[in-house]
Amino acid sequence: MVSIAGLGMRFASGGRAVSVLSDVSLEVPARQFLAVAGPSGSGKSTLLGLIAGLDRPTAGTITVGGVDLTRLDEDALARFRLDTIGYIFQSFHLVPTLTAEENVAVPLELAGEPDALPRARALLGELGLGERADHYPVQLSGGEQQRVAVARAVARRPALLLADEPTGNLDSATGERIIELIVGLNRALGSTLVLVTHDAALAGHADRLVTLRDGRIVSDERGR
Repeated sequence: MVSIAGLGMRFASGGRAVSVLSDVSLEVPARQFLAVAGPSGSGKSTLLGLIAGLDRPTAGTITVGGVDLTRLDEDALARFRLDTIGYIFQSFHLVPTLTAEENVAVPLELAGEPDALPRARALLGELGLGERADHYPVQLSGGEQQRVAVARAVARRPALLLADEPTGNLDSATGERIIELIVGLNRALGSTLVLVTHDAALAGHADRLVTLRDGRIVSDERGR
């Protein structure tokens, strides 16, 4: 599902180039749950953003579902993300002026799918948020906001689901419920899941664990 070869990422900082990722190569089979771990600053979130096509690498290639993302222009990348990728952020990134239902409906409406709002409401109901569908993000708890964000990410049944520290802003009990929700939905969808985390317990749910340090892969282990 994901094929990465010789990936490098450098940023300009203070008049000099700073390397965030160096010569990263990785193959992720379809339907695998891959956890990416490592200390702060190891390049985890940068790697996830590159897989999503949110940034462009300074070296190497990224292929998702047979499509070389480095060859797509911005419009094609946006369409590809909409059709193929669901992304769950640590800080939820819900639109504050939209209700829970409207937030979940956004990707459906962008794709021109019919009955976006009823479908969004039904999905929220499946996740135990049916009575919160008309509430705005500020009226929801952190766990509820993240469930809305998960619903938005899976609304179009993406082939690839990406999650960046999805429990980082939640207490441990709520975080455990969220990860169980993400893993359960991913299995039901039959999609590939790549999840970035610093939490060893969360990484323990994965089929495979890749660890980054200083922008390089230092271990690649089978999970459970």
